[in-house]
Amino acid sequence: MVKHLIITIDGTSSTGKSTIARRIADRFSCLYIDTGAMYRALTLYCINTKIVSKYFFNESLLIEKLNNIDINFLQNPKSKNLEIVLNGNFVENKIRSMNISKFVSSVAKVKEVRKYMVKIQHKLAFKRSVVMDGRDIGTVVFPDANYKFFLEASLHVRAKRRFDELSKNNNENLKFDDVLNNILERDNEDTKRTNSPLKKAKDSIVINTNNLNLDELEKKILSYIKI
Repeated sequence: MVKHLIITIDGTSSTGKSTIARRIADRFSCLYIDTGAMYRALTLYCINTKIVSKYFFNESLLIEKLNNIDINFLQNPKSKNLEIVLNGNFVENKIRSMNISKFVSSVAKVKEVRKYMVKIQHKLAFKRSVVMDGRDIGTVVFPDANYKFFLEASLHVRAKRRFDELSKNNNENLKFDDVLNNILERDNEDTKRTNSPLKKAKDSIVINTNNLNLDELEKKILSYIKI
C-alpha cells in the first residue's frame, strides 16, 4: 500500500482532466488539486486589478504583487465541495468564463508565476496523497509521481466540450468558432512557452478521450493503478 500517493493527470485544454481527476481522488480518498483553477484565479485577480486587459499586460506589476496574493483550496460551506479561494473569497463560479480563458495562458507563462504556483502546489501536497491535474504536473511539479497520465482528444471534440460547458454555466453570447480558436491559441501558447511548456512526460500513460465517456475513462485509468 502506497502511503503517499501522487497521481498526475496532464493534457491539453478540455480533455476531461479536472472531472476525471476529481473522481480518481474520491476513489482513493486523496486531495484533489485543480492547478488550472489556480491559474484562472490568478488571472481573475489580474483582470480585477487591471494588470491585464485586451490592450496590455503589466507583467512587472503582477510579479511585484505575487507575494500578496493568497491562493488556496477550502471546503465551501454552501456546496460542501473543495473549491479555489482567492484572497479569502471563493471564486469557483467566477473563473470558468471565456473572458478568463482569453488571458490565462499569458498569465501562466510568466516564469515567476509558475515558480510561485509550484511552491503552493508542493505545500498543498506535503505529506498528503494527491491527484493533481494540469499541464506540467508530471514533468515539472511532480516528476517522480507514482502514476502519470496524459489525456488527449481532437481539437473539434475539445472545442465542443468547452462550448457546451460554457453554454451551460455562463450566460454568454458564445460562438463555437470563438471557443475553438481560443483553444487553438491556448494550445500554441502552452506548448511553445519557455517556462514549463505543456508536454508529455516520457513515462506517462497516454489516453485518448475522444470516444470515452467519464465512466469508461475512469475504468481505464483505474486499470493502471495498483496499490
